[in-house]
Amino acid sequence: MTYDQYRLMPEDGKRYELVNGELLMTPSPTPKHQRILNEINLALSAHVKRNRLGEVFIAPVDVVFDEHTVLEPDLLFIRSARAPIVGEKAIHGAPDLVVEILSPSSFYHDLRVKMSLYGKFGVEEYWIVDPEKETIEQYRIAGAKLELARQFSSDAALESPIFPGFRLPVKSIFE
Repeated sequence: MTYDQYRLMPEDGKRYELVNGELLMTPSPTPKHQRILNEINLALSAHVKRNRLGEVFIAPVDVVFDEHTVLEPDLLFIRSARAPIVGEKAIHGAPDLVVEILSPSSFYHDLRVKMSLYGKFGVEEYWIVDPEKETIEQYRIAGAKLELARQFSSDAALESPIFPGFRLPVKSIFE
């Protein structure tokens, strides 16, 4: 399937992604997932807006990497300088940051398939939030793949070179 064919899918409330031309449906997130996403979004969006760094988006929004690869990250960030990749209907290119919150149904897909694609297409930083372990793993781009830079436990505060001065107490997103 191509992106043009993907765009013809009915808007039926279901979440789809296109991986190497294959259409995949992902289940709706749980309330716990949405609470965690909301906490990250509130903290990060406030910092980004206050410092005029760019724009934060939360799912559902399509990120078109190529004609056969369209993903829907839980949260993403685009720097101001890269604002032209934000189109009317989708993001066209690699975000600077992608955040995925793990769930039992998405565990393998987020950790293997999506991480590989995010690295291949040049996502600078990838955060994997694990609600069960109450951790955030921060991956940074190295060549064409993402490598673990740091793991933040619930007693730590997440920091990122993309967001100078940003500190997110990990425990606060799981409360």
